[in-house]
Amino acid sequence: PEPPEGGWGWVVMLAAMWCNGAVFGIQNSCGVLFVSMLRLFGSSDDKQLVFKTAWVSSLSMGMVFFCSPIASIFTDLFGCRKVAVFGAAVGLVGLLSSSFVSTIEPLYFTYGIVFACGCSFAYQPSLVILGHYFKKRLGLVNGIVTAGSSLFTVSLPFLLRVLIDSVDLFNTLRVLCILMFVLFLAGFTYRPLVPNTKDKEGGKKGKFKLPPAKKICNFSVFKVLSYRIWALGIPAALFGYFVPYVHLMNHVKERFDDSVPEEVLLLCLGITSGIGRLIFGRVADYIPGAKKIYLQVASFFFIGLMSMMIPLCNVFGALVAVCLFMGLFDGCFICIMAPIAFGLIGAEDVSQAIGFLLGLMSVPMTVGPPIAGLLRDKLGRYDVAFYLAGVPPLIGGAILCFIPWVHERQKLKERAKPVDGETTERMLENESTFVSDTTEKPAKELDSGF
Repeated sequence: PEPPEGGWGWVVMLAAMWCNGAVFGIQNSCGVLFVSMLRLFGSSDDKQLVFKTAWVSSLSMGMVFFCSPIASIFTDLFGCRKVAVFGAAVGLVGLLSSSFVSTIEPLYFTYGIVFACGCSFAYQPSLVILGHYFKKRLGLVNGIVTAGSSLFTVSLPFLLRVLIDSVDLFNTLRVLCILMFVLFLAGFTYRPLVPNTKDKEGGKKGKFKLPPAKKICNFSVFKVLSYRIWALGIPAALFGYFVPYVHLMNHVKERFDDSVPEEVLLLCLGITSGIGRLIFGRVADYIPGAKKIYLQVASFFFIGLMSMMIPLCNVFGALVAVCLFMGLFDGCFICIMAPIAFGLIGAEDVSQAIGFLLGLMSVPMTVGPPIAGLLRDKLGRYDVAFYLAGVPPLIGGAILCFIPWVHERQKLKERAKPVDGETTERMLENESTFVSDTTEKPAKELDSGF
């Protein structure tokens, strides 16, 4: 059916905005929770404390992306509402369970896996349901929804700091469960307008029958060379991407003690990330096709450069400036993911193309922060960790530079195929005409002879 462009769709938009804010607001505020975990579970005898603690937040963010391909398949099979409600319920259970642990190890499972998997299953349907209700206004609605992440990222660090100082870490996690409960209720607003695969295959009265495996997992997107390069370059760039979000708060505390409000840095990241999404999303509309990739190349270049500049900042104001620039280009990288996928793959296969890419992104985003923590434990400082965190974005950006050239060559080959086909067809027509002429001539000669 034609999207209604409003009506109940505005309620769905607000629910999706809350989902985006709750999921990534908590994930992006992990630096505040990280410092609290170090104080709560740390001891002077543990020489790998930072490394072990970093795995909690790193696993959580990584699992959100790792489960994206699975969540997209379940969304296609069972619909947005069921998957979103189920995901929010699992996330609520995981977060609540995290508030009853006594050591750091159980958090790997409760917070790093259960909570994150629930967030992934709640988040993926919010990307799909908007297309059911909006078409002409989809760009505007997506901008408002993604702004929810920046809004929560700006406000949550200060709220978490107040809560942790007042009621400790465990009660703070229980307060955050309120966000997940509201997300659970928000999932019920995803009233489907398009039938899911279960309804299509089984009908209203029939039994549900799984569709063919090729429809469930569409690996044909990897046949596109430009997509394969994109799926290699983006993960390569993200080995150092999540390091500042996890370790920046602790780095500031070690460098400046308690004399500065380190939460301001997350505030700067959140504000400029929202601004970057609005600005570069609009700029991308004026850049044709695969050339939008150059915006991501620029964003990775500046993200890598800013990461390397963090250890050089001996004044807190300089760190604020670095975070402002980093947030701006972080927003650039995020907001043009979908337009690039549409340009490389096309609308038909874009859902699973994005899902596969997010799944591949999970590995570097999970591994990067613990490696940075291990370097901090071994060297006693974060300097080398931040220098090395800036290298992968530069390498990934260099890989992405080849995509527009490859994509243009692919388009030229596709244009050449119909031409070759027409030429072959004309040759066959000429050949058939020639054969018919040669067979008719002897017949006429025979007729005239008799």
